[in-house]
Order: sequence, then C-alpha cells, then structure tokens
Amino acid sequence: MADSLTITRPDDWHLHLRDGAALAVTVPATAGVFARAVVMPNLVPPVTSVADALAYRSRILEAVPSGVRFDPLMTLYLTDTTSPDEIRRAADSEHVHAVKLYPSGATTNSDAGVTDFEGLTPVLEALQETRLPLLVHGEVTRGEVDVFDRERVFLEERLAPTVERFEGLRVVFEHITTAEAAQFVEEARDGVAATITPQHLLMHRGDLFAGGLQPHNYCLPVLKRRHHQEALQRAATGGSPRFFLGTDSAPHARSAKEAPCGCAGCYSAPYALPLYAQLFEELGALERLEGFASHFGADWYGLPRNEERVTLARSEHVVPERLEYVDGDSIVPYWAGRALAWTLA
Repeated sequence: MADSLTITRPDDWHLHLRDGAALAVTVPATAGVFARAVVMPNLVPPVTSVADALAYRSRILEAVPSGVRFDPLMTLYLTDTTSPDEIRRAADSEHVHAVKLYPSGATTNSDAGVTDFEGLTPVLEALQETRLPLLVHGEVTRGEVDVFDRERVFLEERLAPTVERFEGLRVVFEHITTAEAAQFVEEARDGVAATITPQHLLMHRGDLFAGGLQPHNYCLPVLKRRHHQEALQRAATGGSPRFFLGTDSAPHARSAKEAPCGCAGCYSAPYALPLYAQLFEELGALERLEGFASHFGADWYGLPRNEERVTLARSEHVVPERLEYVDGDSIVPYWAGRALAWTLA
C-alpha cells in the first residue's frame, strides 16, 4: 500500500465561486489544488456577455494568492435572448470556453435560464459552427415530474434529440446522477462528455435522511438511488475519457443551508482531491485517478495538460465541522466531521 500518490496537477471542470467577498474564500480554496477551473456564470445578475465574463474573471484573479498559478475558464449564461453573435464573440475570446444551459428554475440562480428550447436553434447552430462547448444542467422543471426523475426525463426529451439533431455540437452533460446518463454518455457520438461530482460518487439518496434530514448533503440534481451511484462509480473509475472531474463545489453560508427553504449545493473545493482519491482507492482504481482528474478534461477541451505535479500523502484527517465564510457566517464543507485517508502534501 503506497504512502503517497503524485499526479499531474488536476483541473476542475465545473465550479461555483460566487462573487464579491466570497471570492476571498472560494478562490484560494480551489487555486491551491487545481490549475484551471470552468467557472459557472449563475451570478445575480448572470454572466450573459463576453464583457461580463471578462470583468468577472478580473475579480477572480484579484483573489488568487500571490505566487499561485490559476486560470479561471469563463462561461456564458444561456438565456432565451442570447444571440448567435454573442456566441461568436465568446468563441473568439481566449478566456471564454463554454456556454451554460440552465433550464429556468432548475437550480440556484437559474430564474434567467432557458424557457423556450425550440427557440434555441440559432444559438445551437452557432455553437456547432464555432465548436464552443455547451454545458448542460440536465433537468426538467415541470411540477408533475418527480424530482428523482427529472434528469432522466430531460435526457429523453431534450438532450438526446438535441445531440442527434446537431451532429457537430460539443456537449458536456454536467454533474450526471443516473445510470441512464452514464450509459448515454458512454454510447453517444464523439463530442459528448460528462462531469461527475464527489457527492454523487460517495453518497446516494439515503444519505439525505440518515439520522435526520441532512441539509449539507442536499444538492441539485439531487442524490439518487444506490444503483445510480454504483453506475457513476463505474463510469468515473473505468478509464473512459468521456468522464472527468467536475466538483460542482457550490458554497452557501450555513444559515442559508440550515433554513426553512435550504439552498442546494455541496462545498467540496478544499477537500475535493482527497475525496476523489478516497473513492478511487476504495474501488481499487487509484491508478486511474490521474486520468479522470488531470488528463481527460484537458484533452476534451483541447487544452494542454498541466506540467506541474501534486502529491497526495496517506495521512488520515478529519474534515472540519465549520469554515469561515463571509458576513460573520460560516460554511459547512462537504464531508464535515468525517475522516479522509488522503491529504494534499
């Protein structure tokens, strides 16, 4: 049993940093581990233009600790009024790397998301033409669809037909949660990939209710049954380059999580790499962590692999119950109070 593991410095292909004072907390937590991160655009107001994205990127870079190399990869928030010309401007920008589709009302700050899917045709044609990736939060939001079925229904009704119709469209199915999603990505045409979070690999829906309601395990898409968790584990550890690391780390103050209408999201950034390492080791696939964390995402996005290396050391430690956040509040990190077998050396 090895006492350390050295791999290419990883990237996070799905990350929430928030804005304002929160950046002083969230940016160092990610930049201390990951060389690059695809930054989500669901701010208030949302990041809908290249100018918005570049301004947000500047604010992020101001929060990067001195001497640390970190490149935020920016995204645009797709709305019903996004124009093909804005897509082309994004494709021409060296700092905008994708466009994010949120169905309106699907998750945090998604009210400005897409309501008219049929009206997206000109934008999807522009994305196909420019090869700028479309990142998809894959859930329907109709009230009659059970929350545990929303990803599957979106896949059947929206995503699969779109991938078939737009044969050159490059798509990342974000934070997949179901066996159906994993199978779809594995069998899809070239240009389709997926990110997988630590919480969807390490937990199933029973963990939402173990010992009482657990608000800090609540995320969207919501955790699913154990057989879905096992399908995601096989996808992540199986060595397929279609699946890569995306934490979906989503900070919320403790008061916003432990509330009558608690926010969805797990804050995993400070402990993400040890979390993934723990899962890969438990499944006897530690040698495949580097591909999933450090190689496959860069290859899919057409970016060079990082040259730096990071080392994980076998050293058991307990994730803190609380971390300082903003406005005098704290944040409860994912896996709080539980042990991890690995730490970043």
